[in-house]
Amino acid sequence: MFEAHFQSFDDRSEPGASAPRLAALRAELKRRGLDGLIVPRADRYQNEYVPPCAEQLAWLTGFTGSAGVAIVLAERAVIFVDGRYRVQVREEIDAAAFAVAHLVEHPPTQWIEDNLKPGAKLGYSPWLHTVDGAERLGKACAAAQASLVALDDDPFNTIWADRPQPPLGAVVPHDLRYAGEDAGTKLARVRAEMAKVHVDALVVSDPQAVSWLFNIRGSDVPHTPVALAFALVPKDARPAFYVDGRKLGDDIRHRLEELAELRANADFERDLAALGKAQRAVRLDPAACPEAIARLIADNGGKVLRGGDPIAPMKAVKNAAEIAGARAAQLRDGMAVTRFLAWFDGEAPHGKLTEIDAVEAMESFRRDTGLLKDISFPTIAGAGADGAIVHYRVTRRSNRRIAPGGLFLIDSGGQYEDGTTDITRTIAVGTPDAGMRRNFTLVLKGHIAIARAVFPDGTTGAQLDTLARQFLWQAGLDFDHGTGHGVGSYLSVHEGPARISKLGGAPLNRGMILSNEPGYYRTGGYGIRIENLILVTEAAPVADAEKPLSAFETLTLAPIDARLIDTSLMNPDETAWLDAYHARVRDALAPLFDAPARKWLIAATAPLGD
Repeated sequence: MFEAHFQSFDDRSEPGASAPRLAALRAELKRRGLDGLIVPRADRYQNEYVPPCAEQLAWLTGFTGSAGVAIVLAERAVIFVDGRYRVQVREEIDAAAFAVAHLVEHPPTQWIEDNLKPGAKLGYSPWLHTVDGAERLGKACAAAQASLVALDDDPFNTIWADRPQPPLGAVVPHDLRYAGEDAGTKLARVRAEMAKVHVDALVVSDPQAVSWLFNIRGSDVPHTPVALAFALVPKDARPAFYVDGRKLGDDIRHRLEELAELRANADFERDLAALGKAQRAVRLDPAACPEAIARLIADNGGKVLRGGDPIAPMKAVKNAAEIAGARAAQLRDGMAVTRFLAWFDGEAPHGKLTEIDAVEAMESFRRDTGLLKDISFPTIAGAGADGAIVHYRVTRRSNRRIAPGGLFLIDSGGQYEDGTTDITRTIAVGTPDAGMRRNFTLVLKGHIAIARAVFPDGTTGAQLDTLARQFLWQAGLDFDHGTGHGVGSYLSVHEGPARISKLGGAPLNRGMILSNEPGYYRTGGYGIRIENLILVTEAAPVADAEKPLSAFETLTLAPIDARLIDTSLMNPDETAWLDAYHARVRDALAPLFDAPARKWLIAATAPLGD
């Protein structure tokens, strides 16, 4: 009945290939006089999603998650992943080849200090590590009385015989009706920020920032419509835009030439060196920019000025057109998700559906809108114990039947020209037990606490994160991921600088769109997550308020499964919020459905007391 166009279910993990590949890498390192190598999941642009040619970590280890790093020494190797992947990594790697460590609790820097021998030479690629990241690694090596050695070329080019070629996705314009601001105005704003800190040029190394700045989009990486390109913005000359010319059609070439000098990728390093030789002061973001860029400037006599990317906060605060687009995308996406939920409710009790069936159905309902460009990330569809794997990706080998009496978690999103969506729903299949209902309700209470939050302007995500965890904490429970991340406008589903997490230090400014997604995961049992997207807005007036206040508007429109709620744990304000939310969902979507779907929606959004 359904078919997935944007997601493969092939098993990309090859743990059985790790041993010979590891042996080949060790031989190559020995030939180079190195004692080890750091292998991150990264490309030259520090993307979250990378093209196949940059999947060296997956090729070597079998681990296919979106964040991780390995350290390979002559006699031992270790892979580091965060809490989202603690179950997945053990299922994908060869445990005889790689030990597993926690990326946050016992990071690579600490492991290096504890395990590297004095005098050892640990190799790394300056293009695959940020300026800050490389500095931390260097300090760790120094503490171990070892040395960190920058490599001029990629050792994987020697041992990865069938390595894919770099992508050549076409660069396309992002229409002004969606962007809401022309590229010339954006450039003027960027230059105004540059003038405040007295820099001669700005390095734009993040493809999301490049795509936003020049009002373009691309298809070089999965699920994130960016063009892999760099840019330099001088204070008093035309910007330079570095891209493979084969990606440019005549129309987009003409548009870009009106804004910038078009340069080949090979020119980028030469131009950085020229800035250095001219002793220019060049601004870059040390937390996001590859160290190789800073080296090319500094080693040639230039001055590297470190500071946050001025484009990131501009991009994160959506303008009126982007907010209107987000609302339209959420309505469209909510209709697709609700159609899926109604379909699932009718099919799942028969016990014949599989996780892949659900993924294909969800994508199909989105494609039926006629406006879906891509999914915004690989759909997470976990039945039973698979739901406890936070970033689970179903394959044909792992595909589980969705059995009655359990929970089903589906986290998915769409890319539309007017907005990017991300939603998670946890669904009861049959009758949930009391423990499931209790834990779901604790998660829901945290979700509602974030949704109802009122906070002074300038509040950070770290200051709000506890609101989502408080009820789980009271029960001795927690979840090992952030509560929310920023979301782009037809860009990455994970966008900085703001996030709601223990590490969220950026202020939550009005116009930002974030996720609200607390969860709970019982390993070997089930997973629970409830996710909506929220917009930072001005709060309703508060009598005698001494500070300007902000609040959240929930954008996502789809029912939350009331069968999983233990109403005895809900207070009147929480019940009122959920009833009001469901009334909004019902009023927005009911006119769009035929009679059977409308009947299902009305029942699914009935007030809790009914």
